[in-house]
Amino acid sequence: MSLIVDGRWTGPVVDQHIHLDRSNRYLSAIEEFVRVGGTGIMLVHKPGFSGALPIDKEGYSRAYSETISMAEEVRKKFAISVGVVIGPHPVAWERQISELGIDRASELHLESVDLALELIEKGKAHCLGEVGRPHYEVSEEIWTQANENLSHIMAEAAISKVPIQLHVEDAGEQTYSEISQLAIQSGLPLSQTVRHYAPADVSANFTHGLSCTVSVGRGSVEGLLSTHANASAPWGMETDFLDDPRRPGAVLGPKTIPKRTDELCSALLAENDPNDVENLLLKIHSEWPSKLYGIDF
Repeated sequence: MSLIVDGRWTGPVVDQHIHLDRSNRYLSAIEEFVRVGGTGIMLVHKPGFSGALPIDKEGYSRAYSETISMAEEVRKKFAISVGVVIGPHPVAWERQISELGIDRASELHLESVDLALELIEKGKAHCLGEVGRPHYEVSEEIWTQANENLSHIMAEAAISKVPIQLHVEDAGEQTYSEISQLAIQSGLPLSQTVRHYAPADVSANFTHGLSCTVSVGRGSVEGLLSTHANASAPWGMETDFLDDPRRPGAVLGPKTIPKRTDELCSALLAENDPNDVENLLLKIHSEWPSKLYGIDF
């Protein structure tokens, strides 16, 4: 039986990068996502930028436990697939340099990576992230250290056979080229190196073999239509929903992934065989994320 009914997609729909906050919309955001067809999420640890960031391993343990706990609550209430992404945000590291110094901030950053990997090994979470480097201009010293940190993190993820979600700057193809080289040098498979908040160009020449989750804002469907046939690596969709009422327009809302999936489905059907469209959408929302994160979507 086809998953495309009257030109609309009725199969799995996964948001691969979404944040939640108990003090904000929290479960009501997922209720909205599910109501319009969402079936799975990758819940990403949200740093406490508005409050005090962890200053020791115990602080990170409490923060990660909160994300894991929210994931379990979402699973129980909505019976959807929920993967967990935990790790230290590179912006948190950069902000703590002024307080802790670059050496201690980096030491804490890597300690929190080790903790995240331990929890992933125990089955509490499924992916390391979002890790990476600052997306804004910093001093040469900080940039050099950020890349040293990232190389170390990639090597640890490679040893642990854990996928990573990356927070990086947007310098187009150059960013992909640099990150792919870091991954290769670290022994981390490119297919397990996922650029989060990616532009809607999934062609091999642009991504350099890295996986990515595309931020599916306006115009993204057109970008995906023109590049997906030349993709060489898995890709998915994300909102990067922040669950922060102070930044309502900063990222996409919970309903976006189902909406864009329907738009992509309709556009693909105009030029492709329905079976091919179904196969592609199943890869995007089930086959690829299931294989990447080790859970069923």
